Amino acid sequence: MTDSSQPELCLFGCQAPVPPELQEERLCVLHFILSTEHDCARLRRETAMEKASAIRESEIANYLKTSAMKLSELAIGNAPLSDELKKRILTTFLTLMNLRESLDRSARRCVQELRAPTSPAVPGPSRSPLLVRLRA
Repeated sequence: MTDSSQPELCLFGCQAPVPPELQEERLCVLHFILSTEHDCARLRRETAMEKASAIRESEIANYLKTSAMKLSELAIGNAPLSDELKKRILTTFLTLMNLRESLDRSARRCVQELRAPTSPAVPGPSRSPLLVRLRA
């Protein structure tokens, strides 16, 4: 049995306490930030390589929202944060925003590919305005 008066500690070897906002994750603020940054990098690579299906994109968007909510709870919570942790939280918000933009670009590329003709265009007479004026 554990003593409930003792604060829950993060990962093995980490002496930082787990704030109430991160009880579900069982991570301290720094390890939560590092984990989020690592996940964002992996997800950006996944979206950049266009491996994400519509369902996966929805899962990534859900992850973005959940992580941003957790970060905002940490940022305005009661736990005292050093200036360095505050800076890292802001940087992680930027990382989440960049992942969101990458996800949006990936979705737009998929839509454009669906709209593009499937067969190659047959070369025909050019309809360029410049050529039309030159021929006239």
